[in-house]
Amino acid sequence: MRRWVLCTMVALCTVGAVPCLAEEIGEAQREKKPRVELSLRSWMFTSGETKWSHDASGLDSRLGNPTSKLTYKDNDTHIVELSAKVHLSRRWFVRGDVGFSVDFDRGVLIDDDYTAVGGQRLWSRTHSDVTGHGTWYVNLDAGRRIVEYAGNRGYLDLFGGFQYWRTKYEARSVRQIECSSSGFGVACNPAGTTSNQGQLAITNTTHWITPVRVGVDTEYWLTRRLSVQGKVAVSPVSVVYNEDTHHLRQVGQVSAQDALKDPSFTMWGVGVSANAEAGLKIMFTRHVALTGGYRIWWNRTYAGGWENHPVSGSSETAPLTEFQTFRHGATVGLTAFF
Repeated sequence: MRRWVLCTMVALCTVGAVPCLAEEIGEAQREKKPRVELSLRSWMFTSGETKWSHDASGLDSRLGNPTSKLTYKDNDTHIVELSAKVHLSRRWFVRGDVGFSVDFDRGVLIDDDYTAVGGQRLWSRTHSDVTGHGTWYVNLDAGRRIVEYAGNRGYLDLFGGFQYWRTKYEARSVRQIECSSSGFGVACNPAGTTSNQGQLAITNTTHWITPVRVGVDTEYWLTRRLSVQGKVAVSPVSVVYNEDTHHLRQVGQVSAQDALKDPSFTMWGVGVSANAEAGLKIMFTRHVALTGGYRIWWNRTYAGGWENHPVSGSSETAPLTEFQTFRHGATVGLTAFF
């Protein structure tokens, strides 16, 4: 009798493999209903870019629009992230992430200046080597499970929360790439000239504050041990505050009328933000999983202002025409379930 029952079960699973697999997955997921998830992730060798520009042509008609454009490009760094998720009930949860860079090994600052004399044109371009103290961030979210997939194969969560993201760049040396007449008495070094070798030229610190972001988080089990994951979060209101210090324009290194304070320039803006990531999760044991995937973060302003801070005289303001920060890279991590 037992042999007949066993043969019948094997035949049913052979004919209907998908239902049997679904039951197996469902049973596996019913076994683990963790209250706490702790994760250690590596956002590996991420590549980042920050660029901004302003329009000071309203202050002086000889200046171009944009007047100046700075691009911090190819800024690679390795970020370590600690994450905790607590399930308050069957459907409600809270989650927090803290990430910080552990190195900041390369990059370039491209500094372009434009004039309107003789028509809009680039009159100076310099490159500087970028190092710095990297980046760190905090995410705080609360969410609710809104869908559970059939057969206990996964879920769809809706969440909302807060994000703070800070990046600091330091640019050293000044290599003149292009130089022509500005048309208003300001000169640049001949192209090919390198000045202030190894000397700190610019420090730039960017603060992105996203007070409310909304997103969805999903997971779908392909087998008993393998699942696919995805997460997207967006916000129509993300605020940026930026401090830009030009150390070579401090008192004693340039004419008094061109000397600037610390910070030399400040910028603020309001924009949008979007975060997205996708990946896989492999269960090693009932309590430990390996995760891996790819992540993209992007913030950009749609309105803002730029202000200079001279040592003597009053500050001047102009429109901030663009401010954008972008970072992307692969992730890998371990998650423990309790």
